[in-house]
Amino acid sequence: MLKKHHVPGVNKKHKVMLYALSTCMWCARTKSLLGELGVDYEYVDVDLAPENAQAELLETINVLNPNGGFPVVVINGNAIVGFKPEEISEACK
Repeated sequence: MLKKHHVPGVNKKHKVMLYALSTCMWCARTKSLLGELGVDYEYVDVDLAPENAQAELLETINVLNPNGGFPVVVINGNAIVGFKPEEISEACK
């Protein structure tokens, strides 16, 4: 079973899921940004997920972002690909 990590925050207005890589600097910055914004969110570091779950995660990410790349932030079903602080901040208001 895939373990998603939950990061509690005061801003619970949106359903936020972050697909990241543990070694990705932009993914780390996205986590920091969501923390600064006080956003309640879940995340998974795809590269640390069990091998049997990675293929399913990559399929999900491919639907959201056919070009590949990380991070992928899904806010209320809408994907934001890459570290885009202004766009993420606006979507989390």
